[in-house]
Amino acid sequence: MCQHQPSCPSADSADRESARLVAHHPEQGWSLLCNGVVFFEDTGELLPDGRVIAPRSRGASLTTA
Repeated sequence: MCQHQPSCPSADSADRESARLVAHHPEQGWSLLCNGVVFFEDTGELLPDGRVIAPRSRGASLTTA
């Protein structure tokens, strides 16, 4: 899918989010990356094969009283 040199990381790669933007829709909260990954504003992802990557934790910590 990617025509860039060097090629963007594949959708299965750990660094898939570093692929170049193809379409960016901040008003809708998502972007399409060159490798076919749909990246959501909440850090969730939809991979080209239909797998869903849940949003990452925002570093919330629990406190005890």
